Amino acid sequence: MKITFAGAAGTVTGSMHQVEVAGKRYLLDCGMFQGRRKEAEMRNRNFPFPGREIDAVVLSHAHIDHSGRLPLLVKTGFSGPIYATPATIDLCKAMLRDTAHILESDAEFVNKHRLGEEPVEPLYSADDAEATFKLFRPVPYRTPAKIGGPLVMESYDAGHILGSSAVVLNDGETRLAFSGDVGRPGLPIIRDPEPLPPVDYLIMESTYGGRTHALESEAKGKLESIVSATIGRGGRMIVPAFAVGRTQQLVLMLHRLINEQKLPPFPIFVDSPLAVNVTEIFRAHPECFDDETREFVMNGQDPFGFRRLTYIRDAGESRKLNDRQGPFMVISASGMCEAGRILHHLRHNIGDPRNTVLLTGYQAENTLGRKLKDGMKNVRIFGIPTEVRAQVDSLDALSGHADSGELIKWMRPLTPTLKRVFLVHGEPENSRALAERIEATYRIDAVIAEPGQAYEL
Repeated sequence: MKITFAGAAGTVTGSMHQVEVAGKRYLLDCGMFQGRRKEAEMRNRNFPFPGREIDAVVLSHAHIDHSGRLPLLVKTGFSGPIYATPATIDLCKAMLRDTAHILESDAEFVNKHRLGEEPVEPLYSADDAEATFKLFRPVPYRTPAKIGGPLVMESYDAGHILGSSAVVLNDGETRLAFSGDVGRPGLPIIRDPEPLPPVDYLIMESTYGGRTHALESEAKGKLESIVSATIGRGGRMIVPAFAVGRTQQLVLMLHRLINEQKLPPFPIFVDSPLAVNVTEIFRAHPECFDDETREFVMNGQDPFGFRRLTYIRDAGESRKLNDRQGPFMVISASGMCEAGRILHHLRHNIGDPRNTVLLTGYQAENTLGRKLKDGMKNVRIFGIPTEVRAQVDSLDALSGHADSGELIKWMRPLTPTLKRVFLVHGEPENSRALAERIEATYRIDAVIAEPGQAYEL
C-alpha cells in the first residue's frame, strides 16, 4: 500500500489523498481548495494525475472542500465508483448542483466584462455534476465493502456533519484509517464521533490541532448574549453559516433558547436555497440523529422549523430583507463569506454599528470571513472597498471540528497498533502543535504531510 498526498497538505481545504493497492489507484476525497481567488482557481483546475487513472473514490463527507472537485474529476476522464454513506450522497447531489450553478453564473458574469478576450470556462458544468451522480455507490456505516482487488473499506460515524465518516481500508496486510473531519462530542443533531478499530496507519485532520474549544453550553450562552445585545440596539444579525450542519445546528439552538424564554421571539430568515434543500435532506435521514434530536421529533416538534423562522429560496424575497427594519437575523451561505447571498447581506449591513456579523465556523486563510475575524476595518466586497462598522463576533464552540484534546482522545483506541500518523487538513502551526502532542502522549511518530509526498506503508 502506498499513499501520496495531493491536497489539504499544509493547508486546510482541498482534501485529496491517493492510495495505491495491487496496481489500482484510489482517492480519499476530491475536494475544492478555498482561499485567494487566483490561487484557488489554479489549484482547483489542475490535478496531479489524469482522472482516467483513478479506479475509485472513497468520500468522507459532503463538504465542498472534500467533494467539490468530483465533477471536474469526471470531466477529465474518471468513470469509476464513488463510495459514500447514503446521507453523504444525498447531500452531495444538492451541494454539487449548487456549486455548478455558481461556477456557471460566475463565468457568465466575467465573460460579459471580457469583450474581445478569450472567454472564461467554468471549472465544471451542471451536466458534469449530473454525470457524477451516476457514479455514487452507497455504503452504510459498519458495512464492509470490497472496492477493488483485495481492498475492503468500512465506514464509521465521524460525528462532523450528517453522513460524515471516518474510513478504514484493509488490503489483507495493512490497515489504513482516514479520519475525514472528526466532529465534536455533544454537538446538536448528529451522533458523537465513534471510535475506530485498531489500525497500522492513520491519516488525520488537524484543523484545530493547536486549539481548545469552549463547551457547547458556553456557545449557547454566548449566542443568547450576542442576540440579546443586538436586539437591544435594534440591529440586524448577519450570520454566515455553512449550509450543511451549521445552519441546522443554529436553527435548533435558537429554537431551544426561544422555547426556554431566554430569548424573545424575533424574526429569523434562512436565506439560502442550498440550506433549504439540505434541511429537507436532514429531515429524510433521522437515522443519523442523536438521541436528543430524535426525542425532539418524537415529541411532535420539527427541529428545523418553528413559527418565527422563514426559509427563503427566491432572490426577490432575499432582496426585500434589505428594506426590512430590525431587529432580525439572516443565516446565509457561504460560511467563509466567499460566495452566495451572504455577500449581498454583508454589503448592505456591515457599515451599521447597530448590526452584528456572527461567524460560526472555521475561516480559512485569505477568505473574507478570516479578514473579518482578524478585525480588519476595511475589506473588499464584490471588489468594492467597504468599511466594517458592525460588531464582529464568533462562535468557535459551534465548530464541527474536534479540538486538540478531542482529537487525542478520539485516536486513543487506535494507538496499541498504530505505527505512524499523517496529519493533514490544517494550517502549519496547528499541525505542528498536534504532532508534538501526539508524540508526547503516545510516543507515536506524527508526520505533517506535504503536497506530493509519497509513503510506502
